Amino acid sequence: MIQNILKGIQAYFGAFQLISKLKLWRYFIIPIFISLITAGVIVGLAYGLSDNIGHYIANFWKWEFGKQTFEIISTFFSGLLIVIIGLILYKHIVMALSAPFMSPVSEKIEDYYRGEDHKHRVTSFQEQLIRGIRINFRNLIREIFLTIPILLLGLIPVIGIFSTVLLFLTQAYYAGFGNMDYTLERHFKYKQSVEFVKRNKGLAIGNGIVFMLFLLIPVVGVILVLPLSVTAATTQTIKKIQLKELPE
Repeated sequence: MIQNILKGIQAYFGAFQLISKLKLWRYFIIPIFISLITAGVIVGLAYGLSDNIGHYIANFWKWEFGKQTFEIISTFFSGLLIVIIGLILYKHIVMALSAPFMSPVSEKIEDYYRGEDHKHRVTSFQEQLIRGIRINFRNLIREIFLTIPILLLGLIPVIGIFSTVLLFLTQAYYAGFGNMDYTLERHFKYKQSVEFVKRNKGLAIGNGIVFMLFLLIPVVGVILVLPLSVTAATTQTIKKIQLKELPE
């Protein structure tokens, strides 16, 4: 597991050069546009809703003593919750809508490593979009159901520290999952792809860790996160497919 996490992270080091070498930047124009719009909408909603939700929660405090403090705390945690949910939605919306544009990129990278005569399924723009929506909707639901209990654990002293790490790794796993599926959709059906990622969850987490860290970089992170993460995920995924390695 740890070894594969490191492989997933290390794959980013050569991603920029590979994109430039294969002249793939033009394929990322629309996905970058989707990424910027989605991020802008989510940030705007987080900024606008945090005060309103915080004020609404503060109304449950019926005493004058400590009311202002309670409202400040509730506003902060409301904003934090919206940001966390926003990050989850951002990942899956962007990866789902970008699927028809990322799959050809993944294919060109695979052709570079394996030659153009290797066998794989040929899918259409519509099939790639439907597959992307299906995979990311599945992951969205599962991630939300995992996130809620993790957030509740975070309210417990001491344990809250570990819940933060667990929450980050959960987000990373599903980000890496989506990036890997751009390659998997050419080789496996839906259920087979899910099982493949489960067996290689270390690669997904490693890829997703860098993905999530990129989102901490204002503007630039949102622009570069998809090109670099998809490229890094593709290089590691095709190695697993080609070598037919045993499950972890």
